[in-house]
Amino acid sequence: MNAPASAGVPILRLGDVLVTGLLNELDDKTAVAFTEELTARITGDRARGVLIDISRLEIVDSFVARTLMELTTMARLLGARVIVAGMRPPVAITLVELGLQLTGVETALNAEHGMAALGWHQRLQPSEGVLREFGTE
Repeated sequence: MNAPASAGVPILRLGDVLVTGLLNELDDKTAVAFTEELTARITGDRARGVLIDISRLEIVDSFVARTLMELTTMARLLGARVIVAGMRPPVAITLVELGLQLTGVETALNAEHGMAALGWHQRLQPSEGVLREFGTE
């Protein structure tokens, strides 16, 4: 089986969660490559969750909305929960004005909230002995 073509979008693994993002340059070819790569990573890494950060996305049209819905459906079929994080207010307004609904897509205000929804929690202080300031004994 051939490896999927790289979409040029980084997909990072943090434990059993994959973290990735979308940029404005999402065309048909990139969307297909990204979908193939992400679904392959979900199964290969046995991911239980996926965070897609769209905070750098300035425009969402019907193509991007459909891509997000399809990715979410595919991920759920593979056993992973998807959260789309960081939607800008103008993007949300545009989706509503165009009558586009992200059916079945969970959203979060930002990546931190999305990771928390997937079970990740930020530590307020590092464990003793893990991080030390320079010049301390």
